[in-house]
Amino acid sequence: MITARFDTEALTRVRFAISPMLELIRSVTTLEDPAGRALHLQWTEEARRLVAELDLSALVALQSSPTYNPDFVNPPPSGPLVDFEDELGVMVATPAAQIRREVRYAYRDGALPPVLEPFVSDPRTAIAELADLMREYWERCLAGHWPRIRALLEHDVLYRSRQIADGGTARLFSDLDPTVSWSEGVLTITACKDSDTVLDLDERGLLLLPSAFVWPKVTFVTKPPWQPTLIYPARGIGMLWSPERLAPPDALAKLLGRTRAQLLTALDEPHSTIELAGALGISSGGVSQHLAVLRDAGLVTGRRVQRAVLYQRSCDGDTLVVAAGGGVLYDGDGTQSPPAMSGATGA
Repeated sequence: MITARFDTEALTRVRFAISPMLELIRSVTTLEDPAGRALHLQWTEEARRLVAELDLSALVALQSSPTYNPDFVNPPPSGPLVDFEDELGVMVATPAAQIRREVRYAYRDGALPPVLEPFVSDPRTAIAELADLMREYWERCLAGHWPRIRALLEHDVLYRSRQIADGGTARLFSDLDPTVSWSEGVLTITACKDSDTVLDLDERGLLLLPSAFVWPKVTFVTKPPWQPTLIYPARGIGMLWSPERLAPPDALAKLLGRTRAQLLTALDEPHSTIELAGALGISSGGVSQHLAVLRDAGLVTGRRVQRAVLYQRSCDGDTLVVAAGGGVLYDGDGTQSPPAMSGATGA
């Protein structure tokens, strides 16, 4: 269990970020985890085929300690949305002494796996080779899916930011995860590997990282020199690989055209152009053109979150959709389900 105590300065320094490196590291764990494979079955089957000849044993071993996983392989990002190559650069620049220290600490109660011995005997060469492996894995397994994953994570950040605006830190942590609780300036996490750790949060504050592959338990980075970081499952993970297509009401389609009607029906929750393009099966440029028309008509609004603009129906847009009879989704088997989007807020 981890107990994190906030002072006034720490409360003002709670921030969110999105980390491609974190998703890579945790996705490798997913390939080895039956529960994770069930949740990401569509992706897992493809990924296992694509990496069949890659030796991932070092990446797996770096995440296999029962008590602590070295943090240098997924350093907490310094900004809200960093590039994968930038994160690789931070990892490669980790001091050799720190690499040795974290690897030894991870396996302090047992024998060091032979595949990790180079991280102790020759850290500089080992970290460079690890970076090459991670780059190859990223290109094969995640680069093509990253826009969709990023849209899911951005959606979660927007939702959490609204919670803070509506009810402060207490509202945020009350809904983050069942194993996370908040009371009078103290955050308690019961599902972490660390045993009875008490952490006094200082001017570094707390970094919150939503993840598509951290499931079902949250994790916490506590070891210096990294910023204290809480990693938690993003909302809507179960819908990440969903192939739904939006079906707007006929009356709305006749009024606006089918594509614009689909867009308007989809925007009961904020979505990016990339997310909308994936759901509708059209180009991002086409989505942008139709959104511009809907925005000029006062039916949708846009709000920038980090590097993306998220769109949502305006009050007038809501009125129009309700008057036309709402909308349904047609799943891949032809059955109907309530309106939702790939990556949208889930239960």
